[in-house]
Amino acid sequence: MPPMPPIGPGGKGPGGPHGARLTMEKPKNAKSTLKKLISYIGKNKYLFFALIAVMLIITLLNLAAPAIQQIAIDCITLTEKKFHVDFDSLVKTLIGLGVVYVFMSLFTYLQGIFSARLSQFTVKTMRRDLFNNLVRLPIKYLDTHSHGDIMSRMTNDVENISTTISQSIGSLISGVLTIVGTVIIMLFYSPLLTLISLSTIFLTIFISGVLTKYMKKYFVRQQILLGRINGEVEEMVVGYKTVVSYSKEKDAVKDFEKMSDDLKKCGIKAQIFGGVMGPCMNVISNFGFILIAAFGGWFAIKGMITIGTIQAFLLYSKQFSRPINEIANQFANIQTAIAGAERIFEVMEADKESDNGRADYEIENVKGNICFKNIDFSYVPEKPVLKKLNLDVKAGQKIAIVGATGSGKTTIVNLLTRFYPVDDGEITIDGQSVYDIPKDNLRRSIAIVLQDTVLFSDTIEENIRYGRADATFEEIKAAAEFANADEFIERLPEGYQTVLSEGGSNLSQGQRQLLSIARAVLADPKILILDEATSSVDTRTEMHIQSAMVALMKNRTSLIIAHRLSTIRDSDKIVVIDGGRVVEEGSHDELLAKKGCYYNLYQTQFSGVKT
Repeated sequence: MPPMPPIGPGGKGPGGPHGARLTMEKPKNAKSTLKKLISYIGKNKYLFFALIAVMLIITLLNLAAPAIQQIAIDCITLTEKKFHVDFDSLVKTLIGLGVVYVFMSLFTYLQGIFSARLSQFTVKTMRRDLFNNLVRLPIKYLDTHSHGDIMSRMTNDVENISTTISQSIGSLISGVLTIVGTVIIMLFYSPLLTLISLSTIFLTIFISGVLTKYMKKYFVRQQILLGRINGEVEEMVVGYKTVVSYSKEKDAVKDFEKMSDDLKKCGIKAQIFGGVMGPCMNVISNFGFILIAAFGGWFAIKGMITIGTIQAFLLYSKQFSRPINEIANQFANIQTAIAGAERIFEVMEADKESDNGRADYEIENVKGNICFKNIDFSYVPEKPVLKKLNLDVKAGQKIAIVGATGSGKTTIVNLLTRFYPVDDGEITIDGQSVYDIPKDNLRRSIAIVLQDTVLFSDTIEENIRYGRADATFEEIKAAAEFANADEFIERLPEGYQTVLSEGGSNLSQGQRQLLSIARAVLADPKILILDEATSSVDTRTEMHIQSAMVALMKNRTSLIIAHRLSTIRDSDKIVVIDGGRVVEEGSHDELLAKKGCYYNLYQTQFSGVKT
């Protein structure tokens, strides 16, 4: 197996589980992330502008209500210590106020519907684009990032964005419209009183700026820690049998509690800074309210304004501060969404797997001649795995690759399939560089049967059809018969329609391996790779699988990576890899006669003696 590359963000590397990610506390470019997020929100223009139109109507109704109340109050006047009430005007005004409130409720209901639809449309688009980008990432990215952390971005981070859009976008739009409209009306009533009420804005900007600086740090870190926990839970579930077999339950709980405690502490700090924003804004708002009441009363005594104007001004000042307070109260959710969006866009903007192949490459014409010329490769810079490796495979040959663990056997497969790019040298198929062959065409001409079979939670029929999407049931059944899998499939209650559990756990390891071979048969590849395909099954099952593989390898170029040397005796050529180089090659008998590396491996495996 290849040496594992250094674990990057989200992996388990030096410094503790998923260590590298914990050092990231500085906030990223929130402005750039917000622009990208807004571009996604604006992709459904009709829904977006419909929401803006509804919010505009709600804002106008909100702005009209205090003005109508001012008219109603001014219908009551005090003359010679007696109250005079204009009942006709008062009744008409109150009816108008009631109509305003009814329509306000109706449009607020529409706002909720539009906000929900817009949020779901946005996150659906983001989730689709994220998944589309995810499946185009190079293998190296998935090897160096925690799977749980990637899943957290797809689920938790996207869901946070959905919640924030549905709850906050209406408030943000309404807030901007309300602030602009309120300032205009307040200036109309009293420019001087407007300036007094706006004097608190500078204090608001200063305090919100200070709090935001700390909030960003903790909310970004909170999302990172959440991804870390998801990665740990995924590892625990996948490796549960190993944990139990080594009695490591207490250690697993201890590690999880440590991570959970870190998340709790970070979450408390994030919520404290997020929660304190609202009360601070309320204090500033109430202070401005006191200023307006005091100066408004003084202006009324001087006859500069009416009592109704003071009442309207007080309401408008509240309307002016309300959106600021609402945004402040939702700032925690907004920061969480932005932090989540940053993590999502990180995956979206990661370098995709390149594909610069020639369009004229035809799979049908592949013969299967493979050549590795002076290949240098390393997973970690300055730690080479392959060193000037040369390997020549003729079409139709069955080549076995053997060597000690970490010698670079599986790395050869990774390079042939372009899972990783070479550092130096050239790999060709039929004389054509694999980098000149379109990636999809290259991989469709190669089938891989791995030691760890990958089956999906679907029917057996669909799992076999994964090898070729347009295959008929008759072709699937024929492939299963060819792979010696039809017999056990027919014994299942639902036959080919049997739904497999996750990973095919309701089948034995041997049965899963036969299905993977049937899948490869259906794909009808020109080149076949068997990577430790029988190392995890018993000897009897291995013989059953071997017969299926022998039939599959017939008339195909085959590369066999095996630890069990007994399975590769009849190979056309055995290649011994040691230290990243080909040190020996030849038939089984030839290599034994040389008494070199292969001889030592053989003696170690069968007699337990190294000569």
